[in-house]
Amino acid sequence: MILISTPVWSASESVSGYIGTYTSLREVSSGSAGIYSFHWNAKTGRLSGVRAVGVSINPSFLAMHPNGKLLYAVNDGGSAEADRITAFAIDPAEPSGQMHDLGSASSMGKGPCHLSLDASARWLFVANYRSGSIAVYPVQSSGALGEARQTIQQQGSVAADGSARAPHAHEIIQTPDSRFVLSVDLGLDAVFIYRFDAQSGTLTPHDPPALRLPSGYGPRHLVFSKDATKVYLLTELTAKLITLRWDAALGSLTPLDEISVLPADYTGPPSGAELALSFNGQFLYASNRAQSNSIAAFRLGRDGIPTLIGTFASGGTTPRFIVIDPSGRFLLAANQDSNDIAAFRIDPASGALRRQAYATAIPAPVDIVFSPPLAR
Repeated sequence: MILISTPVWSASESVSGYIGTYTSLREVSSGSAGIYSFHWNAKTGRLSGVRAVGVSINPSFLAMHPNGKLLYAVNDGGSAEADRITAFAIDPAEPSGQMHDLGSASSMGKGPCHLSLDASARWLFVANYRSGSIAVYPVQSSGALGEARQTIQQQGSVAADGSARAPHAHEIIQTPDSRFVLSVDLGLDAVFIYRFDAQSGTLTPHDPPALRLPSGYGPRHLVFSKDATKVYLLTELTAKLITLRWDAALGSLTPLDEISVLPADYTGPPSGAELALSFNGQFLYASNRAQSNSIAAFRLGRDGIPTLIGTFASGGTTPRFIVIDPSGRFLLAANQDSNDIAAFRIDPASGALRRQAYATAIPAPVDIVFSPPLAR
């Protein structure tokens, strides 16, 4: 059995981190400079010291290198020339977290929206939303990215009603045993499964090549259970939390359960956004945007099936991203359209959220990553 090990740091420890933002929304400047650093106090549950440290175009999603000295960002620039992936070196002598641009590479598609490192940190994966393509890059010894080793264009299809379906890759992550890579495609209602060769950095379509969902579900993001036997998949267009069995030996996904992440009395449009799993593997959280602006909390049973604990106001508008802090005691919500980050204390017994009595102002926050403290 594989257990996903996530370090839980001392609750008295102060750590740093970075926030990815949109520098423009709907072709209007958000006032953001790009990437911001911050300090987090895991004892008090307070985020402070926000400071612009990396000028970058729409760095909406970030990936931190495990050594804590390198950061990678997507750049959704709106054109083939401007859609890029940028590498940054973090200066350990700078307490503010100041970064140096190591250069960028083409995202090999349109609208890069997600990226992640493989377990060895030798390869970086990118998902391009608008083109529905994915790419693999080598990470050089300097931390900069080499030219893309491989690009795969995920293919469209025709729905049962005869309408064309365009690919829209929204997330790409490696499985816990490092043997496979999963690409979540919102437009094709599919999770593509690829075998991954860590020596060559190449992906090969698996057999079967994908899990297919009903038309119009719009899968967005997923997270593995602590023991890596389940996958929890959040859909954007139906705001469903789908529990899947993951067979690591076969590389297969099997649907087990489906539950709404919306408040029971909500009648507006669905718009699921992000998932966060507690470090002990007992609780799972899902954020809702549109008019809901809520966070659903679930308890995971011994069989891995989620049961709703309750829904909680996100503390702002459009909770694009949620993350659990390194101590495991707090959840942070990046509220994109109210330009703030709200913090919540997690009840360790019930999993319920209690909002902290403050919010941190920042233009159009989208993503939050924490730095490994021991690597600094």
